[in-house]
Amino acid sequence: MPDVQVGSILEYCYTLDLRGYLFASHWILNDELFTKNAQFSLRPLWSSNVPMSLRWTLKNVPLGAQPIEDAYHNFRMEISNVPAFEREDFMPPENELKARVDFTYQARFGESDPDKFWKDVGKKRNAALEKFIDKRRAMDDALKQIVSPEDSPEARLRKIYTRVQGLRNTSYEVQRTEKEERRNKQKFAQNVEDIWKHGYGTAVELPWLFLGLARAAGFEAYGCWVAQRNEYFFNSRLMEDNGLAANVVLVKLNGKDIYLDPGTPYTPFGMLPWPETGTAGLRLDNEGGGWIRTALPSSVESQTRSTAKLRLSQTGDLEGNATLTFTGLDAMYQRRAVRNEDETARKKSLEEVLRARIPVSADVELTNKPEWVNPEMPLTAEFSLKIPNWASRAGRRMVVPVGVFAGDERHMFEHARRVHPIYFAYPYGKVDDVTIALPADWRVMSVPDSLTRAGDKVHYALNTKSDPKILHVRRELDVDIFLLEQRDYPGLRGFFQGVRSGDDQQIVLEPAAESPSAQ
Repeated sequence: MPDVQVGSILEYCYTLDLRGYLFASHWILNDELFTKNAQFSLRPLWSSNVPMSLRWTLKNVPLGAQPIEDAYHNFRMEISNVPAFEREDFMPPENELKARVDFTYQARFGESDPDKFWKDVGKKRNAALEKFIDKRRAMDDALKQIVSPEDSPEARLRKIYTRVQGLRNTSYEVQRTEKEERRNKQKFAQNVEDIWKHGYGTAVELPWLFLGLARAAGFEAYGCWVAQRNEYFFNSRLMEDNGLAANVVLVKLNGKDIYLDPGTPYTPFGMLPWPETGTAGLRLDNEGGGWIRTALPSSVESQTRSTAKLRLSQTGDLEGNATLTFTGLDAMYQRRAVRNEDETARKKSLEEVLRARIPVSADVELTNKPEWVNPEMPLTAEFSLKIPNWASRAGRRMVVPVGVFAGDERHMFEHARRVHPIYFAYPYGKVDDVTIALPADWRVMSVPDSLTRAGDKVHYALNTKSDPKILHVRRELDVDIFLLEQRDYPGLRGFFQGVRSGDDQQIVLEPAAESPSAQ
């Protein structure tokens, strides 16, 4: 666009072609810029074989605006002067908050009772599932290759999970061209026996293979379809069956319900990807199933631990070794982010993570080869680290900030005004353990007092100790918040202001000749 200028109006349109699949359409009415005028249209996709209906719901739509059906059964709507959408950090999914019109196809024309609707959905999905996994002999034979008779129940389940998750997952591979697909000759699975024979499956098929194997091993296990919360929040009253888009397996183990998703790479045993946690779902059975809610992990289960052994120079530089250890969902998403990258890109990714945790510029280099494949192991990254000018001179004294790895919280919730609710993808924890060796001719004059701050589902602790030659700083932060209303923002903001105040505290050093112990 060689003639585009400030003030130019850009007009564009696009078409979504889902090749015959029924889907829910969403008109998103506002975006990052003020909209002077917008027109929306939808040409429904009808099936000649199945009686269909199309209905819509409105959310935050300007008063009086609604879709109008024309003589050709197309829907249109025009709106004007729509305010810009205001983005904020740690907010719920944008599309959930924006003004929108949601269209939903329904195969059961006129069904108005959500309970009957979901019972029908549950029966149909359960029938399809049972047909897909009804290969008990094949599952029994496969099980002999995975478990041993002397294995405990948990060991058996873990071995099955590891084996299924280790199969080739075609949903997470780099997309091939049509020519490559033909050459690859990938076979379509009709049932779980085909998946086992082929040695690969999709992100939907692999959990069903795990279900078949778990049942063959004697476990009480159920297939479940659950909602995801990364784009929209599920509402069963809307009767959108495609709102339950993720499949997981519920297993009874030692009297507890465990939800598992081996179809998502690098998901640790006993955990789910964060969009599938804390959400509603249908546990399938012959009667149409029943509603469940998946577990939300605690901050203890997903942590990043930062340890460092550093030396402070006369000029105020910090230099030494640091280690980042990721567990739970923290490890899972580090692995998934670079699953199709080479070693150079993976190295760069981890170095950027550490740099972001340090409030100032730092020289960082990864020195080990982390375990990228096994989700049951922590992801451990070791670095050489140098932070120039970390300490500063104040006359004859030297001042050392305590928050070496406090960069992530440096600017959290700074603004006094908040528009949207506060939303964390999943609870998380951080533990920092830093040891600093002092220059030979310097001594500690003062260290901050131990500090603890706690709120509703948040906790922060800072403890600084010293001896004549060594500083030791331990910092802990736990956030167990899932969703917090906007009215509760002042309390959360106050907590993180306290975190920053604690991280900004300083240790004061003085030359050894001036310390009382030296006189």
